[in-house]
Amino acid sequence: MNLLALDTSTEYLSLAIQKGGEIFTFDLNAGQTHSQIILTQIQALLEAANMQLSNLQGLAFGAGPGSFTGVRVAAGVAQGLGFGANLPVVGICTLLALAEASGADKVIACLDARMGEVYHAAYEKIGGEWQANIEPGLYKPEAAPVIQGTGWVGAGSGWQTYGEQLGAVYAENIQATQPQLLPTASAILKLAQPIFANGNAKPASEAMPIYIRNRVALKTAEREQGLRL
Repeated sequence: MNLLALDTSTEYLSLAIQKGGEIFTFDLNAGQTHSQIILTQIQALLEAANMQLSNLQGLAFGAGPGSFTGVRVAAGVAQGLGFGANLPVVGICTLLALAEASGADKVIACLDARMGEVYHAAYEKIGGEWQANIEPGLYKPEAAPVIQGTGWVGAGSGWQTYGEQLGAVYAENIQATQPQLLPTASAILKLAQPIFANGNAKPASEAMPIYIRNRVALKTAEREQGLRL
């Protein structure tokens, strides 16, 4: 199967192409320039794989949560390319992609949600499949939900920004942290493969972001304080 996966939910632009048994990847700290460079970089990666868009059988994207602008870019590109090439799409939760990218089997995934909050979920791999112990949600780090058991790995930028607060909540649970870890297109690709294989991909028109936080804009005073969504 030939698939393209993309993620723009963080400051990184992450792309991955599966061409049969080969994987081609591209990762770049794009800052706020995702929308300006993503199509060019997709084309460059297709050329590196000696492929055209018409050779793909599907598109996978990081649906969020994450940067509001970023998740909209990913969904919009997946929708646009899917419409143009008549390709089905699969949206993957970025917190689940963090769990997959960690290499661990028990993961407390946290992304920095700005404004003193984290996007949070806890996943455990059972029988080779991920199960959500705690569904994705938005929390103050010191109020993150309690989890049972030991041997958990903390993954994602939330652990980098709020390591002290999250560490206090999960002191009895955590065996290691990966605070530098980001959702990657490679992880999204791996999670999407069985969905495509089972025929459960969706039409391009259903490529929608996962926001979790309902606010899509800051108040003037918040912007003046330098806060970001």
